[in-house]
Formats: sequence, structure tokens, C-alpha cells
Amino acid sequence: MTAPRSMKLWIVNVVSFVILFLLAITGLINWLVLPHGGGRKSWVTETRHFIMDVHAWLAVAFLLAVGIHIWLHWSYIKANLTRYGWFNAKGR
Repeated sequence: MTAPRSMKLWIVNVVSFVILFLLAITGLINWLVLPHGGGRKSWVTETRHFIMDVHAWLAVAFLLAVGIHIWLHWSYIKANLTRYGWFNAKGR
């Protein structure tokens, strides 16, 4: 593996971990800290909606990071799928 490629993989792994950590934090804040249910609008309900939006966008970013991770590892994945008979390298 070349140095630039391994650096890309390292960056994608670190970014994925940070995003996953932030996803967990925003999910726990929404679940355990901020109150559920209706009621009048206040800064608490607005904060809850804001954190829910941040959580949703972090999920999109995490899916993108996982997609990039799979793309960077595609040759390894394809080699293992071919080795175990799940992927026909000649036909694809």
C-alpha cells in the first residue's frame, strides 16, 4: 500500500470515528437530556429540534464516509469476495 493511499485511509477512518462519536452524543442528548413531548415553544424545544437536525446531517455525513471507506477498500473487498466464490472477477 502506498503512503498517500494509507494516509487517505487513515483520514477517512479518523473522520468516520469523529462523526460516529458526534452521532452518539447528539443521539444521547436527544434521548436522555432534552425533554420529549409537546408544549409551548421555548429554547429547550428549539434546541431539541436543532440537535435532531444536526444528528440527521451527521448521519448523512457518516454514510458518505462509509461509502468512501468502502470505495478505498474495494480491491481488498473484491479479492476476498472472489476468493470465497461470492464475486466472479471475469464477469464483472
